[in-house]
Amino acid sequence: MSKISKFFKGGGSGAAKGRGGPSPQEALARLRETEEMLSKKQEYLETRIERELALARQHGTRNKRAALQALKRKKRYEKQLNQIDGTLSTIEFQREALENSHTNTEVLKNMGYAAQAMKKVHENMDLNKIDDLMQDITEQQDVAQEISDAISSRGTFGDEFDEDELMAELEELEQEELNKGMRDVRLPSVPSTSLPSRPASTRKRAEDEDEMKKLAAWAS
Repeated sequence: MSKISKFFKGGGSGAAKGRGGPSPQEALARLRETEEMLSKKQEYLETRIERELALARQHGTRNKRAALQALKRKKRYEKQLNQIDGTLSTIEFQREALENSHTNTEVLKNMGYAAQAMKKVHENMDLNKIDDLMQDITEQQDVAQEISDAISSRGTFGDEFDEDELMAELEELEQEELNKGMRDVRLPSVPSTSLPSRPASTRKRAEDEDEMKKLAAWAS
């Protein structure tokens, strides 16, 4: 049995004694009721103190006996007020301690439940088997990496071909494509219509120039 389980299950007689006691919620409610009652008592005493002080001022030297009685009552009320202040401080401290204890108990209880749940989860786990499994996973990952490296590497494929011959063949193919492209280029066709003849005036001027050249040649 774990220590946490022993903590919640108690220690026999101690647990039996606590079964008849109030719950933390009930105790906290009682303490808050007491605090509220004492706070109202404080307000009442403060009011009475102010009233007795006013009476003492009112009587003053004219009625010393009444003034002294008022001051005595004021002193008693002030004493009760101081006692209530101390009681409230003690109750407040006890209430805070009980609240903290209740909170710690709930926290430990939830932690105990979580510990039991973890224990139940780990019952069917064998550390040796887990180590073997992780080792197998690592080995399989290494094998997978080796296979990937082998597939992605070039190896010796293509080493039996001469790269110079391949380059020469590639250049021949490029030249054939270039020649084929030159054959496909079409030159512009000659226009089918005849060129326009020279005008008559131009033709007459040319004939005159020919006659002049003949006369010049005959004269010489």
